[in-house]
Amino acid sequence: MRSIASVLLVLALTTVPAQAKTVVVTAAHMVDVLSGKRVDNPQVTIVDGRIRTVGRRGDAVPADAERIDLGDRTLLPGLIDMHVHLTSDPTLSGYKVLEFTDSYWTVVGVANARRTLNAGFTTVRNVGSSDYADVGLKQGVDRGEIPGPRIVPATYALGVTGGHCDATEFPPSITVPQPQIANSPDSFRAAVRTVRKYGAEVIKVCMTGGVLSKTDSVGAQQLSFEEIKAIVDEAHMLGMRVAIHAHGADGINTGLRAGVDTIEHASLADATSFKLAKERGAWFDMDIYDDDYILAEGAKNGVFAESLEKERQIGRKQRETFRAAHAAGVKMLFGTDAGVYPNGNNALQFAKMVEWGMTPMQAIQSATSSAAEALDRTRDVGAIAVGRYGDLIAVDGDPLTDVRTLEQVAFVMKGGDVVVRPATPVR
Repeated sequence: MRSIASVLLVLALTTVPAQAKTVVVTAAHMVDVLSGKRVDNPQVTIVDGRIRTVGRRGDAVPADAERIDLGDRTLLPGLIDMHVHLTSDPTLSGYKVLEFTDSYWTVVGVANARRTLNAGFTTVRNVGSSDYADVGLKQGVDRGEIPGPRIVPATYALGVTGGHCDATEFPPSITVPQPQIANSPDSFRAAVRTVRKYGAEVIKVCMTGGVLSKTDSVGAQQLSFEEIKAIVDEAHMLGMRVAIHAHGADGINTGLRAGVDTIEHASLADATSFKLAKERGAWFDMDIYDDDYILAEGAKNGVFAESLEKERQIGRKQRETFRAAHAAGVKMLFGTDAGVYPNGNNALQFAKMVEWGMTPMQAIQSATSSAAEALDRTRDVGAIAVGRYGDLIAVDGDPLTDVRTLEQVAFVMKGGDVVVRPATPVR
């Protein structure tokens, strides 16, 4: 027994631990979203999926490191979309969705997760999904079963009877399960606990009417102050943040007074909304591209006529509000409502953000460093910085001169693993 113990001790002392995976990425330029500057000749070293050093080309690197030289391209952090619906297909809208079985939408989510990642979005916040499908997608991505971005799931979006999150397109003789519907402060507290139990990491609430719901008024408030305050208090107690779908100023301002964290859409926000958001540190997350898609393709896709009319009323106003909110100093995020237009085309919104008042750097920061702050994940994502995940993208050209270069990424890396390689060979 003594000799066996001696052999085991020798083996333990002489066994070499598994070699950490090391990747060194170089490029001509890098967008440093934390400083707001462009850096020339960057060199990023990633060890076991996280960034170990950020230096300059030519710095010493481990001899066994994998080297990826992106040539004349510009390096950026992996992008973050704060408002997606991975399990939605905009070409199947209105009553067309009834042609498909419930589980079909998870299959749609698998395809959309791949498209989103390949487009350079390495993190998304999925703010509304039936059947806890976004949790299933997250689990599949995290286990390596399917490719996709890092997913922050909300599961069901919570709402009231007859509201934007309810199924209002059916007659009384047809009922469908609606576990997300509540009608009092206490029932909303219970709903928060339930969705958290089954995997929600953020709470989404339908605070006002919406465009794609058939029967409600797009800007009308749907929850009382007491109801949204109960949601916020419960979520914050549990360490979760609250995002509210809100077009109308009354709903926006009531939500802000209750302490919500992000306002989705914010189409009709007013000066009071701007003041409240700045005082409370809340963010606006405004989907100012998809108006183009809805009005161009909606009728063909089956969007209700009532919804198309609401979009005509609100689309331009939302963009004007975006410009005014940004000018007023409201903190802004990049959120597209992808699923209302095709997932994978998320980057089309950057050009709209610049058109309506942002600089390219500000638009990029809204999808990187600002988004990471709003997610409370500044140690993990949102910048090319030591300790964060090795989530990188690269584009041809300079996105600080032409932000539309982000619409065609040449290179995508998630956690140190290459997802998309340039069409021209990587040296």
